[in-house]
Amino acid sequence: MTDLENLWQPFKLGRIELAHRLAMAPMTRNRANPDGTPGALAVEYYGQRASLGLLITEGTQPSADGQGYMNTPGIYTPEHIAGWSTVAGAVHEKGGRLFIQLMHVGRMSHPDNTPHHRRPVAPSAISAEQEMYTARGPKRTPVPRELSAAEIQDVIGEFRHAAASAIAAGADGVEVHAANGYLLHQFLAPNANQRTDEYGGSIENRARLSIEVARAVADEIGADRTGIRISPGFPLGGLDEGGAEAVRAQYGYLVGELAQLGLAYLHVHHLGDDELLASFRRVWPSAVLVVRYGREREGIATDIDRGLADIAPLGRFALANPDIVERLRTGAPLNDLDPSTLYTGGAHGYIDYPTLTRAEM
Repeated sequence: MTDLENLWQPFKLGRIELAHRLAMAPMTRNRANPDGTPGALAVEYYGQRASLGLLITEGTQPSADGQGYMNTPGIYTPEHIAGWSTVAGAVHEKGGRLFIQLMHVGRMSHPDNTPHHRRPVAPSAISAEQEMYTARGPKRTPVPRELSAAEIQDVIGEFRHAAASAIAAGADGVEVHAANGYLLHQFLAPNANQRTDEYGGSIENRARLSIEVARAVADEIGADRTGIRISPGFPLGGLDEGGAEAVRAQYGYLVGELAQLGLAYLHVHHLGDDELLASFRRVWPSAVLVVRYGREREGIATDIDRGLADIAPLGRFALANPDIVERLRTGAPLNDLDPSTLYTGGAHGYIDYPTLTRAEM
């Protein structure tokens, strides 16, 4: 048995059938049109990678308040729906399935980068103290405006509307982004969430928004078309969730509550606490996806082999190798990633990585 043999087993994820255990991880690329509509380059980019089976898109804002970076896509206007419909059609034509990741960045934003140029919103009026790239160069993230309890309900409604819009665009499902330093993750972190109402203070209260968003999205489009991403203990965006015991307590509760919703999958951006990951596996009733920083080619199937995951999402490998599935099946060499083109816009470093066929011409 080869190290990667378990990757080639079929799998049923929610209501879709997958031919293998690979997927494309969500990766921000900053190539959307100024109004947040994905353009022709995105159609080519995702279509090129359809052999990965399950493609989870870059973070896509559910509202104007949800945008943090320049030229990221949205999924809340008719124009956004039309743009994503073309992307979904290209992916489906080549046999792939598309989940749109719903990402509200919260305080990880700057007014220069949003359509309305208002202050970011967050659980509490505490700045992330991060550098944010804008058209005028790097700027410090400002002190955000604390969401009122009524506005939190509006945010839940924005996720619900975005999920419905994604399905209207032909996507196969959505992934709720509760990770990587963004809004739902901010509510989970005590140093960013200092609220004294039902959305702050206790473990249960800090988890409330993630659970309510997941429930609303599942009610809107079906639990079997809804995934959620978490990143326990990741100190991204200036977040501090405490030590290992605090993280285990917070996420043990969160995952246990989410498990009752019957979602299609749990996507873990894993920092390395395998005991915590194993605890998720014990309570989660459906698919678990695990992505790790720095995973090398020979380790792609390790979590699947160990029974900790069902699917292995690929980031940099998928980005630099449109035909990564064929390359892994055949043992072919991989293209190297060019980090300088990750967020620069345009075709270079986006749709021009060579395939094996092109390399042989």
